[in-house]
Amino acid sequence: MSLPAPHDTLMYREAAEAADVIAAQFARNQVAVETLAASLRAAPPPFVVTCARGSSDHAATYAKYLLETRLGLVTASASPSVGSVYEAPLKLRGALYIVISQSGKSPDLLRNAEAARAAGARVVALVNVEDSPLAQLAETVIPLGAGAERSVAATKSYLASLSAILQLVAYWTQDVGLIASLRALPDALREAWNSDWSSLTDGLVPAHNLFVLGRGLGLAAAQEAALKFKETCGLHAEAYSSAEVKHGPMALVGPGFPVLAFAQPDETGAGTRAVLSEFAARDAQVWLADVGGDLPLPVAPHPACAPLLTIQSFYRAINALALRRGHNPDLPPHLNKVTETV
Repeated sequence: MSLPAPHDTLMYREAAEAADVIAAQFARNQVAVETLAASLRAAPPPFVVTCARGSSDHAATYAKYLLETRLGLVTASASPSVGSVYEAPLKLRGALYIVISQSGKSPDLLRNAEAARAAGARVVALVNVEDSPLAQLAETVIPLGAGAERSVAATKSYLASLSAILQLVAYWTQDVGLIASLRALPDALREAWNSDWSSLTDGLVPAHNLFVLGRGLGLAAAQEAALKFKETCGLHAEAYSSAEVKHGPMALVGPGFPVLAFAQPDETGAGTRAVLSEFAARDAQVWLADVGGDLPLPVAPHPACAPLLTIQSFYRAINALALRRGHNPDLPPHLNKVTETV
């Protein structure tokens, strides 16, 4: 089977659209997001629950850290099986229930959203397919606006999920700096797309496994990267918090073991760099994605924007790596674009 050129994959083309998608999303959704944010300030939920699968669940990790650090609202990830398989009723009265989905039609997410509404939660859907069953049952819909995404590996829809969360929290908190960062984010994403991460692509061609580290707001980027290594490159990767990796998994890290770290430009960054330095001292094969790292990143307009820039740079690198390893990133084996679980 012949493989396409790096610039010809659907994954490459779709990921390259992310900056334009997000700029349009911010403009289109501003009134709806401001209206939702005002209502949430008027009647604050006691807690927040997210419900998602796959890449969308990684976006939910980002939502957790952003909501908890900016609003002080405890945010938990719902296990879809609790509602769809065990059919266990949850006490959700007054909660904000955020469902994140590209297709908006997986049965387990729909059942949990229905159960949440019945339990008195406020259901908000972040969904790409605007006429989907999920959009129809949600109280409020924030369209991702990513457009058609034909590559099995989600890229622009994942970034659009992060940006939708970012826009909601910016207006919910009425944080002037965070709101200003929305205007600067698309250009920063364009700059990130052109970052040179070829050292990562070159170094991982023969790899069999690796760790991907992040922390806080950056953990979602590590989770997304680890998934993409598995599905597009046939490369086993595990994502860890740069703190959690010290509680057992670091015993595996020795000479030649690959470790990719995403340093978040906030209070967690120093700890991530310190752990990576410790692994480098063991002669592990390490890469650091940072403004001054060997995998360069542009300066983020706000620390909350940094995970989006990281993943945008990563998507270009992982597309190239998949092809170098003999895989078509658009057609991972045994996977479909829309996954429907019960």
